[in-house]
Formats: sequence, structure tokens, C-alpha cells
Amino acid sequence: MDFTPSEEQTAAQGLAARIFGDLSTHERLTAAGTGTDAELWKELCAAGLPAAVEDVGLLGLVLVLEEQGRTTAQVPLAATCVYGLLAVAAHGTPEQRERLLPGLRDGTAVATGAFPARGGVHIAEDGALYGSVPWVPWLRDATHVLVADAERGLWIVRTGEPDVTAVPVETTAPWSAGRLVLDGVRGERLGNGQPGANGQPQAYADVLATARTAFAGLQAGVCAGSLARAVHHTVTREQFGRPLSTNQGVLLRAADAHMDTEAIRVTAYEAAWRHDEQRACAAQALTAAWWASEAGKRVVHAGQHLHGGTGADLDHPVHRHFLWGRQLDAYLGCGGEVLEELGLLLAHSSQEGAS
Repeated sequence: MDFTPSEEQTAAQGLAARIFGDLSTHERLTAAGTGTDAELWKELCAAGLPAAVEDVGLLGLVLVLEEQGRTTAQVPLAATCVYGLLAVAAHGTPEQRERLLPGLRDGTAVATGAFPARGGVHIAEDGALYGSVPWVPWLRDATHVLVADAERGLWIVRTGEPDVTAVPVETTAPWSAGRLVLDGVRGERLGNGQPGANGQPQAYADVLATARTAFAGLQAGVCAGSLARAVHHTVTREQFGRPLSTNQGVLLRAADAHMDTEAIRVTAYEAAWRHDEQRACAAQALTAAWWASEAGKRVVHAGQHLHGGTGADLDHPVHRHFLWGRQLDAYLGCGGEVLEELGLLLAHSSQEGAS
């Protein structure tokens, strides 16, 4: 395995780092409140970053999302790329790709996904979709939402349809989320519905693995940003005449956080690399999701604790990393839940290999 980024991937990461570093400032994030930074989203799209994902692949997207996570930039980049651009490019019909991709590339269309499927949406005999999903990230910004029904079929639903309701929901992190209610809307089928891993339709299994990997990459950036703030604080803040960073307890806590962050990063890289190489990656995506969930919350807790009393300030930038880290933990699934799914997947693969 070689996770060395290509020239194009490195360029995309560098561009993302510059834009997020310049525009996703504490002052702008404070002004945005719980909403999306619309001007930042326009800047990203004008620079061609969402469109570049089709060329740089999932590993390139993970690198870009790391940069977003470092600054907790409030834009629907991960959702649009995973549930829109990559999903349609990989599984859409030629007509769907021609019709939908241009708007997703230039940002005039925003996608999100009701993932993973929890059985909350079902399809009636007449083909209409019914049900609800408690919260969907960036739903309030979305023009399209990718919905998985109880049988794991994928449907593109336009949020402006009369039978689609998006009720604003405030989540731990300011992700412009909403409760999705479908009351007989007719969605547009995506994918051919062929069986994939564990008997799931191939399109659903692929999008789910892609989403887990991408959001794990976002968590790697959130953790790196939190740790960087903690390091700066403990190096510059003195206690009893010496920097806090010289305290052994502080050093060990920061070292543990660093190792956790690297574990999230490398497992996300492996899953993304395998996906781009068209190798089986469901187990690796679950592994990345577990590290991002379990280790991610440890890191953002450590980042806040290492700030001492300052970390209790809800207006301090490090608190935003804490909120994002906990939100990603919830979105990726608790550790026990993810491990159970991983165990079932490995057991199934082992049985297939023995037969």
C-alpha cells in the first residue's frame, strides 16, 4: 500500500488548506452561528474543489476534508461530495450524470444523505416513498437528498417537492441539520440494485463505505486542529514559572491524543486508497469509522481539558472542535455498534472463504 498523494491530490489539499485557513476564521464562524458560511461555500466552488473530487478520488477527498476539519469550516462539502458527486458519478445512469453533476460541481446544487439506513423509509407498491429520518446533516442547505429505503435501495429526492418536509433540527455541531419527512414523494432511483457485500445492494454498500471513510477523514482534521490548539496553549501558557507543556501529565495526554489522531488518519487513508484501487474496503471503512468515533472523542476531550479553565469557555475556538468531534462520533455510530457490524462482516467473509 502506498498512501503517498499524487500531484493532483497534493494540489487539492494545498488549495483547501489556503482557502479554509484564510476564510474559516474564528470571527467568521462566530458570525455564521449555527448556519452555513455561504460565502465560503461559493469560494470553494469557484476554486473548483468539489468538482476536483471526481479526479482526485476518495483519498483526495479525505485530504481535503482534513483541512476542513482543522478549521471546522461550516460548509456542506463532505455531504455534497459523498452523497452527490461520488454517488452519482459511480452509480448514476449516463442521463443522471449529465443532468445532476454540473450543478453539484459548481455548488448550485447541494446534496446530502439519509445514511446509514435505519428502516425509517419504505417504498409503497405504487413506488412512492414514505417515512422519516430523525436528522440529516446539512439538510437545510440541500437541494437533493439521497435516501435509502428499508431494502437498501437508493433514491434521489428533491427537497423542494410538496411531499418532502425538512424540519430544522439543532445538533451538537452546527451542521444545518433537519428532520426529513417523506409523505408519498416519488424519488428517482439510483443504481441497479444488484447485490453487494452482505447481500446489500451494491450502490448502498459503496456509498456507505465512502461516507464512513470521508467523515473519518473529517474527524482526523478536527482532532488535528484541536490538538494543535492544545499544543500552542500548553507551550505558551506558564504555571509556576514554566510552560504547562513541561508537566509530565500534560505531555502524556498530548502524546496519547497525537497517537489517536494518527490512527484515525491512517485507517481513513487505507480505506480511501483501497476504494480508489477498486478493492474491497467495507471492513477498512468500518475500522476507520470505529477509530474516528472512539478515538475522536478522546482527542477532543483531551484538547479541551488541556486548555484548563479556558477550555470551559463556550466561545473559545477549541470548544468548536469539541462539538464537531462529538457530532462525528454520533454520526459514525458508537464504538460497540460499529464493532458489531465489523464482526458480522468479518464472520460472513470467513464463511464465504470456507465454502
